[in-house]
This record gives sequence, structure tokens and C-alpha cells, in this order.
Amino acid sequence: MLRSILVALDDAPSAIAARDAAIAYARRTGASLTVAVVLDRPHTQSDHEAVPLGAGAFKEHRDATLTAQAEAEAAAALADCAKAAAGLDYRVLRLEDAPGPALIKAGAAHDVIVVGRDCTLGRELADGGVAPVIESLLRDGARPVVVVPAGWTPRESGPAVAAYDGSAPSREALHLFALLDLGAGMQVRVAALGAKEADALKLAQEGVACLRGMDAVPVPLTGNDVSEAILAEVRRSNARMLVMGAFGGSSLIRMLVGSTTDLLLRDSPVPIFVAR
Repeated sequence: MLRSILVALDDAPSAIAARDAAIAYARRTGASLTVAVVLDRPHTQSDHEAVPLGAGAFKEHRDATLTAQAEAEAAAALADCAKAAAGLDYRVLRLEDAPGPALIKAGAAHDVIVVGRDCTLGRELADGGVAPVIESLLRDGARPVVVVPAGWTPRESGPAVAAYDGSAPSREALHLFALLDLGAGMQVRVAALGAKEADALKLAQEGVACLRGMDAVPVPLTGNDVSEAILAEVRRSNARMLVMGAFGGSSLIRMLVGSTTDLLLRDSPVPIFVAR
């Protein structure tokens, strides 16, 4: 059962979509909601930066400007959140540390972390369309993450697609998705890829067994490209969520460029529930 949700706020389009998704999850499940703004003091007030002789005044002015900008952006994001969450109680966290460490620490007290796919959270840049904080959360965090693409609008129709490869992280993702009840009311289409349809069906049925008590069906897929096959199933079924763990053991944690995980995070048109 989902009890608490943490969502990271900023003004990126995907962060706004993540905010709206988190609000929708909280309304549907009754889970408590915490919204977090990241002030990123290490990048706005660097006390350990080497400063050339005579440049102290410049640094002081620059730090003051960056701090004021961060505070203004946080205030705007919180004001917009108050409008979007009208009637829903939530808690506000102002996080001082850099995005990765701040959200990992705050996320430990919540069941799931919701974050926009390309949100900047301070002064980070989303290289390749995926925010660096997501890699930090998957590598070092203790909670599953829901990664939301820009433009996503919560809806009440459509199944979830669960990508299953037989690995321990893949099983863990399905177990957590079921335990947190994020898929309440959804059919879950457990998709597995195999060289032959019979092999894919056997693997998909194994994944269905991880979702006892849920409306889960096996979906055998064939082909050579896992990410292409999974994304095709997401679009074909008009899914509203993708569920996945690590493909090929540690590839999720390494986040290798061109890996299945990286491609799905970058290209999925729907929110992705990811666990490791």
C-alpha cells in the first residue's frame, strides 16, 4: 500500500508533469504528499571555490544573484503547486544540498519518488534528455522512482506495461509495483522478449506470477531490440505507465549510453516506475 510520495519541483515542463502525476497518485490512493524544492547551496554558495586575488567581491555578488534566483524559482514552483493541488493537503520541504544527495536523503522517508525526466533542479543540465539526478536516485537511492516525461497528463484509462526479463531487479520492480498498489484498477500487461514466441510467453508468464492478486496478462514479444519492442507495446496498448527493473543485471545502475534502460528512460511517452 502506498503511504507517502515525494515529488521534486522546478519549472521544467517534465517537473510540472511530475507534480501533476504525484498529485493524481495522492488523490487516488490517499497517500500523503511531500513536495520538495532544491535550493542547491553547493552550486549557489560555494565556500570552497578558489577565488583569484581581488575577485572576492565578484564571487560574493555572483553567489547572491544565484541564491536569489534559486529562491525566486522555488517560490514560483511552490505557488504553482498550491494552485494545482487545490484542496489536497501536502507538506513542503526546502532542500539545501545538491539535488542527488538531497533527494536520496529525503526520499528514504517516503515510499516512492516522482521526478520529471529532464528537470534541472538547481543548476544541473539534463544531458541527452534525462536529468542527472535520476541516475543518482537509481544508483544510490533506496526507493523506487517514477520518471515522468514532459507533457504527460494523468488519466484514468489504459493498462500498465511491465517489462520483464527474468532478472532479480525485474522481479523486484513487479513486486514493489504490486505492494504499493500503484496499479490499482489497471490491467498489467507483462511483456517479455524472446527469440521465439513460446520462449517469450514462458518468461512473461513467470512475470505474471509476481503480480498475484492483480489483473495481469502475459504479452510475448519477439524481435532483436528490447527497447523498441517494449515501446511499441506501450503505444499499441495505449498504456498509462511502464514498469521496469534492471535489464541484464547491473545495466540499470550503470546507466550505459545506448543501454535498454537509458533508451526507455529517454523515449518513453508515459511515466516509468523504476526499481533496482
